[in-house]
Amino acid sequence: MSRIGRQPISVPEGVTVSVGPGRVTVNGPRGELEQGVSTRMEIVQENGALVVSRPTDRGEDRALHGLTRSLVANMVEGVTEGFEKQLAIQGVGYRAKLQGKSLELSVGYSHAVSIPAPDGIEFDVPQPTQVIVRGIDKQLVGETAARIRRVRPPEPYKGKGIRYSDEQVRRKVGKRA
Repeated sequence: MSRIGRQPISVPEGVTVSVGPGRVTVNGPRGELEQGVSTRMEIVQENGALVVSRPTDRGEDRALHGLTRSLVANMVEGVTEGFEKQLAIQGVGYRAKLQGKSLELSVGYSHAVSIPAPDGIEFDVPQPTQVIVRGIDKQLVGETAARIRRVRPPEPYKGKGIRYSDEQVRRKVGKRA
């Protein structure tokens, strides 16, 4: 069977990739990640690069091919450089602080909200109004940042709340006399 759509992923020095049936494991200087992939996709190591190819040009195979390639590329990038998401907290009296490995948010509720760090995630609070979520798993970093944002999403009238640092919140006009 001819393989179509070869897309190489460069693998830097110090990163080892092992491919098994339906599983890819990437080990690098920052840690190890494992991901289940479709058995229809063929992943081969050639000349210091990973090549993901698909069996046919059907829509399902093309979609799975792109997904598989993105997942493996994110794993390689995660074990070499890591990922981070930055959150900004806006509002009078709104702040964050670290309590051990967990993040404690004071965002206008009668109590402080504590968010424990999942395995593989670390929080950094350079300023009381700034939170950085770091880790090697892109999906886990994004999910953890989304859970923090969900505690107090930005509201459109005053702009108070927790937002991503690059997020633009569309403001609404309040009541008119």
